Amino acid sequence: MTDFALFRLPDGRAWLGEGPFDALPAAPAEGGAFYINDFDLSDPLPWKRPARLHALTVENQATLLQLNGAQPPVINWAKPATEWFKMAFRRIRREVLAKRLEKMVPVLTENGTLCSGSPLRLIERILAAPANMWSYARWQDGTGFLGATPEQLFRVKGDELETMALAGTAKPGSSVEAFENDVKEIDEHEIVVRYLIARLETLGTVTREPRTLCQTSGLTHFQSTIRVKLSQKADPAALVPFLHPTPAVGCLPRDDSTLERLRDYRRQLKVPSFFGAPFGFAEPESGATHLVVAIRGIAGNAGQIQLPSGCGIVGGSAFDHEWRELRLKREAVLRLLGL
Repeated sequence: MTDFALFRLPDGRAWLGEGPFDALPAAPAEGGAFYINDFDLSDPLPWKRPARLHALTVENQATLLQLNGAQPPVINWAKPATEWFKMAFRRIRREVLAKRLEKMVPVLTENGTLCSGSPLRLIERILAAPANMWSYARWQDGTGFLGATPEQLFRVKGDELETMALAGTAKPGSSVEAFENDVKEIDEHEIVVRYLIARLETLGTVTREPRTLCQTSGLTHFQSTIRVKLSQKADPAALVPFLHPTPAVGCLPRDDSTLERLRDYRRQLKVPSFFGAPFGFAEPESGATHLVVAIRGIAGNAGQIQLPSGCGIVGGSAFDHEWRELRLKREAVLRLLGL
């Protein structure tokens, strides 16, 4: 299969769409379409309706994916250079300490060369991801991206919206108790919570659940679930730019000037456009629409593989800690994908 999109929910339900795809400005009323855009939301027709849509099951998975005996990929990774990222870190931290920024998320990308096998075999790995992750993929003619993310942008059905703040990462080797009392990580998390609540209160009645731990792929994060009873029916197409990018993958303040600086850093650091972007699916007939934040994944293009990871820079950030966190996040992706 050379042209497809895939989405899997944490409950195990999954859909595979075969191209060609119709490009639409909004999800069709009957659902059955994928939301696919880049980080900058540059595609005005982000809803992609496939020519054929299949509900994936354990029984039909192998037949529908058409892997045709392809072998798992072998990738030769190049060690990422520190210079450009260190420069971005120092500039961002100066802005934070001067209180011109509250938070910004630079991204480091590790590059690799495909030596043998096919990245499409990794579809099997993301479909087997832990039950607190959403799987996503878009592939066309040897180019695309795939992964499994623990971060939901939002789920909306009728007058109910659910989202989450997922920010703050435990230091390697730290105890649960130490992480739960880590002032820097709590601060990074609460920045995202405050942003989401302030935005969502304009839509309806907001309820926040207590901060908990999310443990997945060997990493531990803070997670807060936030629910909204909407005062009127929400349009998912309008909700995406309303919420994206959250400070978990973007910046705060979230004004035009700061967003442009974030984009500049992403360009300088050669971040693949899928990373941190919204990806989603409108279920057929049920009325539920799911959008996630596309992290914990890789991109591939003509034998070149990219593995990005990001970290939130706040007042208490230290370069060595953030550099380790970036490595740990990439290692978590490699474990997830069996690489």
